Amino acid sequence: MAKMRAVQVPKAGGEWELVEREIPEPGPGKVRVKVQACGICHSDSVTKEGLFPGIQYPRVPGHEIVGVVDKLGEGAKGWKVGQRVGIGWHGGNCGYCHNCRRGNFFACTNDLQATGVSFDGGYAEYVVAPAIGLAEVPEGLSAVEAAPLMCAGVTTFNCLRNAGARPGDVVAVLGLGGLGHLGVQYAAKMGFRTVAIARGVDKAELAKKLGANVYVDSQTQDPSAELQKLGGAKVVLATVTDAGAMAAAMGGLGVKGTFMLVGAVPKVEVPAIQMLLNSQNVHGWYSGTSIDSEDTLNFSVLEGVRSMNEVYKFAQYKEAYDRMMSGKARFRVVMTME
Repeated sequence: MAKMRAVQVPKAGGEWELVEREIPEPGPGKVRVKVQACGICHSDSVTKEGLFPGIQYPRVPGHEIVGVVDKLGEGAKGWKVGQRVGIGWHGGNCGYCHNCRRGNFFACTNDLQATGVSFDGGYAEYVVAPAIGLAEVPEGLSAVEAAPLMCAGVTTFNCLRNAGARPGDVVAVLGLGGLGHLGVQYAAKMGFRTVAIARGVDKAELAKKLGANVYVDSQTQDPSAELQKLGGAKVVLATVTDAGAMAAAMGGLGVKGTFMLVGAVPKVEVPAIQMLLNSQNVHGWYSGTSIDSEDTLNFSVLEGVRSMNEVYKFAQYKEAYDRMMSGKARFRVVMTME
């Protein structure tokens, strides 16, 4: 049998293992993809550290996958060998539970699958995934450019387009990291009056380069007060994982404004009276399904949105993961299968 290289986690909290495996065969409704690039995301720590219940080990992480269709399983319709595709966090769903039937695929109660968690992901030369989880990758993006858009990209793009803001509205992006640097670009390209909020005056130039109309330094300015000077934000997209920073920006919401949570924090303090009197709300947002990823990729080509990446070769997997976890990457880490 033909072999492939894969990086697996043997158990929750275990050390990385570079192994040689048989190239997997796609079962019914599945597609085998030859991986060209895989982004390394903080959510990969879910698999590495066993943060979700029921993960079966050994497991190969990775859910920002771009590659080429290599083989189709029986009944895998809609794809052809040689086609460029991406696979994101949302790997599949049952399609028949009450939530799926209402179009809420992210809340599937029978067979919700996360790539690199429920099944082996992209830290390998080949991956087998449900056909429903694939997105077509347009020609205008290289594998390295497209990979981070399969998670960080779709999360921010899909959130913003569903947040209720219209062109000309004030939209603030809290944080200029792996998610935020994409969120600012998408907000600007969607025609919003874009405000970037981050720590330090040194980030002002980057914010303007990404398309922000206004930069707020949260170390020397009050984000809420600055947003109110602009009339209040229709949307605040919170990409940080700091509950204090989130709370400091909530006062900047305008009437009927929405605070969109994509940064994962255990809890955050909400100004209930302010929200009651101004009909405001806090809204959590799941990244998106494969068609949302496809929309993200197409919009990114159309409007020139690109992730800023640090690129590592497959053999540097440990260095790449550690770099991502350090929080010092500018701004996404991508591993290529050279």
